Amino acid sequence: MPHEEPLPFWLVNVPREQWPSECPEFLKECGEKDRRIIGTPDAEYKRLSWEECKEIIRIKQVGLFHRVPSDLRRYRQFTHRLVKEYGSILNFIVNERLQWKTMIPKGRPFEFEEDVKILYNDWPYGIDEKIVHLVVWTKFDLEEDQTTDDLTPEAHKAMEEYVTRTFCSRVKAEHVVWFKNWRHLKSVHAVEHFHVMLYDPDPEFMKEITKGDIPMAAKVS
Repeated sequence: MPHEEPLPFWLVNVPREQWPSECPEFLKECGEKDRRIIGTPDAEYKRLSWEECKEIIRIKQVGLFHRVPSDLRRYRQFTHRLVKEYGSILNFIVNERLQWKTMIPKGRPFEFEEDVKILYNDWPYGIDEKIVHLVVWTKFDLEEDQTTDDLTPEAHKAMEEYVTRTFCSRVKAEHVVWFKNWRHLKSVHAVEHFHVMLYDPDPEFMKEITKGDIPMAAKVS
């Protein structure tokens, strides 16, 4: 039985008839971690359960969240195109996704609805498909302790109250978790945001809370 050489990471999860002759430009700058993930067959990838997601958030190790290998490949291809078309991911987020004419908040944190926008995470992690991953974008800063990168007690309290008020009226409290990425893990730095995960929520509530939003992953082939 002849020994088969492993596929280059950039050919994994790609149908043979679609194999490029060389590594695509959008994958050439991949770091080792992304190369390892993209080079993993989807069939070998295990999605995280709701309990695993809650534990990752509880221990504040959100760097353990990863995308499904083929989704990470699509994400890198998409963001590579965005930078060419819009100049930066930030420009796309502000102008196309948020459609905010001004980034100046009208009032104090969570005081006015127009200072907040809830959208789907465009490229969610590899988690149980019953889990809905939302991003709450804000025009105001969510204050962090500069020595720890963690939220200040006041900011944490304000966010907890907002999440409870906004989501727990329609979703069981034990089916709601939220977290804010550490500064060094953020893919979009200049617009404040945090993440909310909901387990098996009512689709009608999701349509209502996101105002009919559709994640980019569902729009891009």
